[in-house]
Amino acid sequence: MIRIHREMLPGSLTRELARLTDGIQQAELGGRTTYARSMWRHTTVRRNVRPPLVTALRRMAIGREFCMYCGDNRGLDIDHFEPVNRNPLRTFDWLNHLLACSGCNSGRKGDKFPTDDAGRPLLIDPSAEDPFDHLRLTLSLGMYTALTLKGKVTIDVCDLNNEILARGRQDARSVVEACIFQWARANEQDDTEEKGRWVRAIQGQPFADVCQTMLRLAELPSAPLVLESPDLIRLLQGSALREALLR
Repeated sequence: MIRIHREMLPGSLTRELARLTDGIQQAELGGRTTYARSMWRHTTVRRNVRPPLVTALRRMAIGREFCMYCGDNRGLDIDHFEPVNRNPLRTFDWLNHLLACSGCNSGRKGDKFPTDDAGRPLLIDPSAEDPFDHLRLTLSLGMYTALTLKGKVTIDVCDLNNEILARGRQDARSVVEACIFQWARANEQDDTEEKGRWVRAIQGQPFADVCQTMLRLAELPSAPLVLESPDLIRLLQGSALREALLR
């Protein structure tokens, strides 16, 4: 899981979302959830509202439109971060929409939304905060350690340390490292097109958290212990590669 930067929606779409929210607010209090769900599934909404929302979320997503929770599968669904059954008034709230794969949207995260005693969410919203403030990724294991209670709850709810995801992150590390060294060879030859190709290869990989972790670790005193390769560390510290990968 990595930080996602939310973009602004066109004014016409923002106004339509507000109009739909007003409709939910005017429904009877006890029937708002049912009404919100029916509106979300309404043919007009599915045809005219949800497609531009999905398009905007895909532009925000990392790589090949990967899920904003697991970072592994392609995101095909709009997930309501705060579920509709908990807060129907946020059904059409753009700040409440994330791109998710069907496994996260319908299975792992689903309608789960744990909160603390003050009612504040205990799930990380990657579009509103930096997940690395709450999670530490151990590259050798491909697994997360929680730095905060919110991190622990997010690991548990989203099942971020399941065997498949952990193995995928380990494999992603090997791929990213290989691409970085290929980028370095192209850089030595001043081959701009080839450098771009390897940057795109890195950015197109699932598990963008792996590359982001490597970039952060390279700047820490512990880098030699974790990344091991002095050449890899030097490349990750270099401004040219960092700027290309952090665009």
